[in-house]
Amino acid sequence: MSTDTLKTGIISLAALQAGDRAEFSRLVENTSDMLYRLALRMLGSPQDAEDVVQETYLKALRSLPKFEGRSSLNTWLYRIAMNEVLMMLRKRKPEAFFIEDKEENDDEGFSKPYQIVDWCCLPEKELLSEETRKFIDAAIERLPPKLRSVLLMRDIEKMSIQQTAEALELSESAVKTRLLRARLKMREELSEYFADKIDPELSMKDEQAI
Repeated sequence: MSTDTLKTGIISLAALQAGDRAEFSRLVENTSDMLYRLALRMLGSPQDAEDVVQETYLKALRSLPKFEGRSSLNTWLYRIAMNEVLMMLRKRKPEAFFIEDKEENDDEGFSKPYQIVDWCCLPEKELLSEETRKFIDAAIERLPPKLRSVLLMRDIEKMSIQQTAEALELSESAVKTRLLRARLKMREELSEYFADKIDPELSMKDEQAI
């Protein structure tokens, strides 16, 4: 029997493909939170995120007989959900995807952060503050969709490079490139944010110790 291990148990692919409604309900129960979380962070709208999740399961239900199990059910559902998310984003701002595609193939667009701050002197409470968490969330939302999707899957959902590549239908090298771009953009924004929060005296002492 073909199975797929999820966070709270084992789902039988054979049962799903045989039309077992109880097993499909278990699949929805075990995966809906992760799909909603991803869709919400990509779209920023609870209603749109709910629509994406609903459409994902409808398409999954129709496509189950053809699913060969080459990837995990989780990865397969992520792929369907992300396709729905990207279609919705394209309808909102089609020009954004044109610009993003152009930049992805433009070496000059791949620039390193111009300002990198050493966070060694920043109090731990500042790193964990509500204000900081909100800034990080906003910085993620400002990432271009194709970079944001890779960052969310890899760094937030803790998917592997292979799983992320399968879910987004990309090569592993493309995932690594996009992830590097996303991390650099995040690092630059966070460096600017933390620049005025570091104690100058502590920072100076650290520089002298090097």
